Amino acid sequence: MFIGPTELPWLLAFVGLTAVLYSSVGHGGASGYLAAMVLLGVAPTAMKPAALVMNIVVTLLVSVRLYRAGYFRWGVFWPFAISSVPMAFVGGGMRIADPIYMYVVGLALLTAAARLWIKCQDPENPCPTKMWVAMPLGAVLGFVSGLTGVGGGIFLSPLLLFLRWTTVRTTAAVSAAFILVNSISGLVGFAGNVPVWSMELPLLAGAALTGAWVGSEFAARRLAPSSLNRVLGIVLGIAGCKMFLIA
Repeated sequence: MFIGPTELPWLLAFVGLTAVLYSSVGHGGASGYLAAMVLLGVAPTAMKPAALVMNIVVTLLVSVRLYRAGYFRWGVFWPFAISSVPMAFVGGGMRIADPIYMYVVGLALLTAAARLWIKCQDPENPCPTKMWVAMPLGAVLGFVSGLTGVGGGIFLSPLLLFLRWTTVRTTAAVSAAFILVNSISGLVGFAGNVPVWSMELPLLAGAALTGAWVGSEFAARRLAPSSLNRVLGIVLGIAGCKMFLIA
């Protein structure tokens, strides 16, 4: 076990709530799971595989539901995926010292916290996806995804809306699929070097799946309450600062 029996119920509760909020906007929730594990003292070596497993469970469900709802667009997805998947495998297979990992994850959490406080506008007339822009961005996001355990959707979503390539709900569908394929690739790369199994993983995956079942209803019908996202952003910010302090 990588967490004590006293802290485990708190972690499961936070994972479930995080999955509700993140899946409602097409994200896997890895930054939230990492924040919870940081605050509850989980060892850095156990954080990445656990976050990637929960990402996979959540985004698989969200991707299926949003695809069936008709929001997914292959033309937006594949230019990012084709370059990100191999780079996620490379990042997942890299083993870096714990202090460096904590600095990198801390920066990712602070970025994710800022993202949750920024409200993106829904483009009325999305522009065509430019492959020469999407592929380099996908490669960078895929590498970061595999290296840290963050699925990359927290960074991809604002980029898609800023570039005016998708609507909000299409962004959610594309981001969910992007996180899914890169989390799988990153976990495979990680598992080639280190065992990923732990006793808590089935419980964490179950909590994440339960939350995702609720959150995916919001994703298909309406957005998550912005006030709750901002509260989560504060938690991520605290966890990010803690990573820098203990590194």
